Amino acid sequence: MTKRQIHLSAYLVGTGIHVASWRLPAAPKNASIDLEYYKRLAQTAERGKFDIAFIADSLAVNEDSHPNILNRFEPTTLLAALAGATSKIGLVATASTTYHEPYNLARLFASVDHISGGRAGWNMVTTGDATGETGRNFSREAHVEHDHRYERAEEFIDVVQGLWDSWEDDAFVQDKETGVFFDPTKMHRLDYKGKYYSVQGPLNIGRSKQGQPVIVQAGASEPGQRLAARTAEVVFSHVKDFARAKAFYQSLKSRLPAYGRTPDELHILQGISPIIADTQEEADAIHRQLQDLLLPEQGLRFLSGYLGKVDFRKYTLDTPAAEVDFPKDNGIQSHFEWMTELIRKKNPTLRELYTLLEGGANRELIGTPVQIANVLEKWFTEGAADGFMFIAPILPQGLEAFVDKVIPILQDRGLYRKDYEGDTLRDHLGLRKPENRFARQSLPWTQLTQG
Repeated sequence: MTKRQIHLSAYLVGTGIHVASWRLPAAPKNASIDLEYYKRLAQTAERGKFDIAFIADSLAVNEDSHPNILNRFEPTTLLAALAGATSKIGLVATASTTYHEPYNLARLFASVDHISGGRAGWNMVTTGDATGETGRNFSREAHVEHDHRYERAEEFIDVVQGLWDSWEDDAFVQDKETGVFFDPTKMHRLDYKGKYYSVQGPLNIGRSKQGQPVIVQAGASEPGQRLAARTAEVVFSHVKDFARAKAFYQSLKSRLPAYGRTPDELHILQGISPIIADTQEEADAIHRQLQDLLLPEQGLRFLSGYLGKVDFRKYTLDTPAAEVDFPKDNGIQSHFEWMTELIRKKNPTLRELYTLLEGGANRELIGTPVQIANVLEKWFTEGAADGFMFIAPILPQGLEAFVDKVIPILQDRGLYRKDYEGDTLRDHLGLRKPENRFARQSLPWTQLTQG
């Protein structure tokens, strides 16, 4: 049996997830719309044998948005470009079930899957929106309520996966002698009719080398976990406490048998934002530099955009978070529940809360390569994660440091691959190629044409 190994995804976003990362002297300008820069990031992650290069998305911005998302590429377009600059690494992007139609989305990701040679994945989100502005960009008065979004998503993913099976693997025979381009018995119309969607099919692109793009999700709420247990193959989680991460891991994995699935059919990747340096003092200095570059009003604006419906103008970053009334909104419920518990237990200031929300490093992930490797090994071997979503506070330096200094340690410990063993994203993740749900025993076209 192959030894279980850590899976890694690199979250690529401009100059990094820290709101002040763009202010660093070495930070490249216009990073979020510089294709050559993104190519270099993806190539660095591929040099580190990452499973995935990941591109997130949002469908609304305002004055409070993170600087690196104000001016950026549409993600599936970017994936297609990155496919030509890489040869092995998986390519995953976010797309919303609330603001797409299943047919268009199925076609987009199937196309990227072909362009990349079977390396695509779809990060399926319902779009958590604390401000309600996304709906107003799509001719809606308000954002769809949380549970309603997930009810629609249940149908949406069934339609998309059904469309991806429109053609069996050998449907396009292209026999020039007989003039037969495809075997009609291996083309399948979906003819889906549900509560929210009615889709005929077939999709106008066939199955890829890996069968279907990999399904990725991030929902941690009850409806989100239920949907993930039924359909997801990778789940991104952002639980920063080891005990809570382990409880989430066990809870989600325990749901799989109800859907006829085994634990190794779904990988849970925990989000990490390490700051890596050769000494603890150097790592602390990098962290202090980032915090010193954070303008108070910028931090408060970020909290406002992230949490919604709170006027932070009357507060400072040193205000205890417990003094702020955070109403439960229509955004990401798992974030709200985590934040509420954090405030109750640790009584952070708004500055400290901001540091956690924006993906800033946990204290134990600010340090030397060996220290970072020790933390990852513990979470992996003690049942809190199958791997990690690497969300660098600073790019490209943070990714380069992780690839050059942390990954060799994990490799030496036998926890991480030294090279890719396959060509598709499913190969990297150890996932089987899905069978075509419509495939059936029937006469091949050659017998049909011969009478």
